[in-house]
Amino acid sequence: METVIQIKDLKKDYNSVQKKVEVLKGINLTVKEGEFISIMGPSGSGKSTLLYLMGGLETPTEGTIHINNENLSRMNDNKQSVLRSNIIGYVFQFYNLVEHLNVEDNILLPVLINGGKKKDFLERLIELLTTVGLLDKRKSYPRELSGGEQQRVSIARSLINSPLIILADEPIGNLDSKSGKGIMELFKDINKTLGTTIIQVTHSHESAQYGNRIVNVKDGILV
Repeated sequence: METVIQIKDLKKDYNSVQKKVEVLKGINLTVKEGEFISIMGPSGSGKSTLLYLMGGLETPTEGTIHINNENLSRMNDNKQSVLRSNIIGYVFQFYNLVEHLNVEDNILLPVLINGGKKKDFLERLIELLTTVGLLDKRKSYPRELSGGEQQRVSIARSLINSPLIILADEPIGNLDSKSGKGIMELFKDINKTLGTTIIQVTHSHESAQYGNRIVNVKDGILV
């Protein structure tokens, strides 16, 4: 399998008025294409920071992150924008749906923001609506959906540009156990059938078991 993410000696500090806080203290991690990795650790361990650094949403203090053999820190703004639009899809604990857009327009939002045309993605849209089980809800608005359904919309949106990697931060943190299980089954199916590399941050041991590898972070290091 090809390496899609290579992290070497990664450190992240935050400076406050009173002191420097070391969040990550030298992380080394290799992620292979098609893996489903669960990152676990207590609150404040640095696991979400690690995820955001992988996605280019934050900048490391030291160390390197290579995505698809390219050094993230050496990418210009345009390349990082392409990375966030086409290589990586994001799923967050809060669904971040646009309330005045219906389901299909929320899913197509990354395409429209990048100047794409809706008609060119209709086949992909139908495919994703079918995958996440929301074909009959395509004209519904977020307020008309359950939490689990809203997260399914978020997942479909993350897949619209056929990304190589999905980064998910506590994706079932706001859901009841039944809805959460459905979302994790969906992630597992996407990983298996589409071959999409998935990296999730989770507090849940049960959710972590859906991955094929568990990475534990404690006090800013891998343990």
